[in-house]
Amino acid sequence: MKSLYSKFLVTTLFIMLLSSFIGFFMANAYYQNKLKPENDSKNMEIASRIAEYAETQENLDQYLEHTASIGYQLFVVDRQGERRSFGGSFDEKNLSPATVQDVLNGQAYHGMKDFPRKTFVTGFFANELKNSVGVPFTHNSTTYALFLRPNIKLLFNEIHILMGWMGLAVFILSLVAVLIWAAMIIRPVRKLSHATNKVGEEGFDVRLNIQRKDEIGRLALNFKDMISRLGELDKLRRTFVSNVSHDIQTPLLNIQGYSRLLESHTLSEEDRKTYLKVIQEEAKRMSTLSKQLLTLSSLEPNGHAFSKKPVDVTGQLRNLLHKYFWLMDENNLSLTYSLDEVWVKGNPELLHAVWENLLTNAVKYNKPGGNIDIVVYKSGDQIEVIFTDTGIGLRSGEKEQIFDRFYRADSARTKQGTGLGLSIVKEVIDLHGGSISVYSRLEEGTTFKILLPHM
Repeated sequence: MKSLYSKFLVTTLFIMLLSSFIGFFMANAYYQNKLKPENDSKNMEIASRIAEYAETQENLDQYLEHTASIGYQLFVVDRQGERRSFGGSFDEKNLSPATVQDVLNGQAYHGMKDFPRKTFVTGFFANELKNSVGVPFTHNSTTYALFLRPNIKLLFNEIHILMGWMGLAVFILSLVAVLIWAAMIIRPVRKLSHATNKVGEEGFDVRLNIQRKDEIGRLALNFKDMISRLGELDKLRRTFVSNVSHDIQTPLLNIQGYSRLLESHTLSEEDRKTYLKVIQEEAKRMSTLSKQLLTLSSLEPNGHAFSKKPVDVTGQLRNLLHKYFWLMDENNLSLTYSLDEVWVKGNPELLHAVWENLLTNAVKYNKPGGNIDIVVYKSGDQIEVIFTDTGIGLRSGEKEQIFDRFYRADSARTKQGTGLGLSIVKEVIDLHGGSISVYSRLEEGTTFKILLPHM
């Protein structure tokens, strides 16, 4: 995949080379179609004037030598074939005898205009007798053929115009090409900007069609991935708010309703105690919900980092079993356990919340007279913590959703709960670099297996 930098470099070099080539071609076309005929005409006029003045001079050689010194190469031939050069010789004296004879007979020779259509670099500077202009003149009853060509110094002065046109063509072509290239780069950026504005106005259902394999393409892919994740988070947020609102509204309505009933003066003492108990339970439910929401908030990626230290998992579980022994006894549940001495590096408060959620779930969703079994042992460089109950169990499709926030299985909806406990368990275990799996069959029980790195 080419980077935008390499594309920019390659494209810039390509634009420079292409513009130079096209500019050279245009300058050459200008030279062939305009400058060369103009030079031929201009030099023909100069040659005609020189020939006209030569006819009136007493010393022809002196005059021609003086004329050549101001920037011309001259070549003179008479009918006897005598040849003389003034102002420097030609590299190639390649005029045919027929051409010389035509000039001696009074015809003008337009060698510059009719010079072969080569590139102007070779054609303009070709120091050949063929690349000249020729005119006849007569001096002291002798007919001569005069061939003229500007020397190299004059040609350098004249080529400035040609190079100026070439530079202007290259500049314009490069500017146009760069503007087109810039537009090609800016177009997907504008699409990204438009998509960003659209997200703010219409939500996360935005389609972005950018097919590139450079940094802009990666940016577009990241943008689409971000929008997709933000859309999912927005859906989760809406569901979360809806569920929290529902779970808060229900106990509030119960508290309000039973508090009004308590205002009745005809209420019996037994009913009064019952209503107070309901109010206390609903208040406890709201307290549990708020506590779990705060726990989840602390586990978010942007939440505060938690400290880790050695944690005695076995000691935590023993204390927890002692604390909830009354609850298991009240629900007529038997308890078996096998606890090896194991330690992990983690946050003791969060890990305690994991064991507490798993144990209270095992009690809450068990059957009267059921059993709870807890096993802890070391396996290689990991520890395994297993909670097994003989409760109501789960359907096969429910096992994949029980760790979602506010999800409650159909078979558990008759029990009080917030649907947040197992999501807290999952996130805490993930933060500690471990894993949790569930095995369950409906009406037969559930097993939670936790793996954590051993300290």
